[in-house]
Amino acid sequence: MSNLQLRVISAVVLAVVTLGLTWLGGLPFRLLCAAMTVLIFYEWTRMCRPVAATGLGLLPEALLLIFVGALVAGLPASWLLLLVAVMVVVTVVVASMREPSIRHAGQWDASGLAYAAISGLSLALLRDGDHPGLIAILFLFAVVWATDIAAYFVGRAVGGPKLAPSISPGKTQSGALGGAVGGVVAGLLLAAAAGAGNLVALGVVALVLSLVSQAGDLFESWVKRRHNRKDSGTLIPGHGGVMDRVDGLVAAAFALYVIGWISATADHPAQGLFPA
Repeated sequence: MSNLQLRVISAVVLAVVTLGLTWLGGLPFRLLCAAMTVLIFYEWTRMCRPVAATGLGLLPEALLLIFVGALVAGLPASWLLLLVAVMVVVTVVVASMREPSIRHAGQWDASGLAYAAISGLSLALLRDGDHPGLIAILFLFAVVWATDIAAYFVGRAVGGPKLAPSISPGKTQSGALGGAVGGVVAGLLLAAAAGAGNLVALGVVALVLSLVSQAGDLFESWVKRRHNRKDSGTLIPGHGGVMDRVDGLVAAAFALYVIGWISATADHPAQGLFPA
């Protein structure tokens, strides 16, 4: 079986499971977000921590479990965001009291906590429990997945100058452009099918999400290159780790959450994007 076939099969299985839990919403979707948060942090620490212990014990893991419990329990956005800030500050402060090597590792742990927690928080609050939340998540999936697929195939077919050769040598400028076009088209098709009336505004949002998604992909590539890793993990056949699969998605999810927050509220951001 070729690597492309393995990637396609894994992607289909993941998509079916993810879409099923997205459709259910509520607790099942929050559990999915919680599991993703834990796995992202696990892979982050596997990449970024030195072989020796960080000197912080299980403090970062304990803080993350508190956050995950709050996320699953459905606490308001204000509490969740406060928890993220507290986790990061506590980790940085405790690390600053240690020797330089531990201080450096603690800073990476703090960054990982923020990255993992914001990823789960953004997706969970976007989905919420209503119809606008379902449409918002499907819109996000359509844009990010289409961006990924279009960038891959356009980049392979057209080639040309590299996008960021020092970070991710395989990505091309043509692929990035093709991905952006594919993401906007897919987002608009989903929005039109859902009966949204603000298609021009959603087209702009789709373009922003597509660009942020690609930036998120590059960010994870930079983290891996910074720590001499090819993949974040080995959990998903053909794709590597969870971070390798959701790097663009979680970046775009945070962007969409912020846009929805500005348009509506922090607890119900989807209502500002897709009014009922």
